[in-house]
Amino acid sequence: MKIKRPISKSIAPKNAKRVFKGEIFDVYQWQQKMYDGSFATFEKLKRSDTVQVIPVTEDGKIILLKQSQPGFRKPCLSVAGGRIDPGETPLRAAHRELLEETGYKAKKMELWYSVQPNAKIDYAVYGFIAKGCRKVAAQNLDAGEKIKIKIVSLQEFLRVVFEKGFYDPEIALRILKESGNWKNLFKDMKAVKKRFLD
Repeated sequence: MKIKRPISKSIAPKNAKRVFKGEIFDVYQWQQKMYDGSFATFEKLKRSDTVQVIPVTEDGKIILLKQSQPGFRKPCLSVAGGRIDPGETPLRAAHRELLEETGYKAKKMELWYSVQPNAKIDYAVYGFIAKGCRKVAAQNLDAGEKIKIKIVSLQEFLRVVFEKGFYDPEIALRILKESGNWKNLFKDMKAVKKRFLD
């Protein structure tokens, strides 16, 4: 499966210079001409691309992760995923992260979306749905990961992704956009009006 990398909404010019190299983020700067003819320093971050994997078991259940990592205020629910290693394809990273974090292997890995979620950070997120997952190994976690598996029904998964505190909230927006249920948001506007107008 050949996967095309999504293009950022904001492209750094070729003359952008790396001014900082970090463990996760690199910082690039350049002089940008403004509309009035003056110049300003612009910046953009760059980091490794990542994958998100929603594992679906052979009997149609969804595998969620209850995880804790150093720096997290409290454990959270998420889907499987992580950084794509240098030289690794998004598909290969999805299979690797699924196996490492859950011990499950998928019969079929489908790309659901690919996006650059932030115009100021050059990195792509590839979302996969892993179908026909079955347990084949023990988890193989990094030193900075504590992960417990939580297997839920599709209905429970849909409830969880819309709850405050779910680690991957952009999945809720994707589900709404795909299902067309965003139209139901306009039926009962009390909560929305309270948020914006009170």
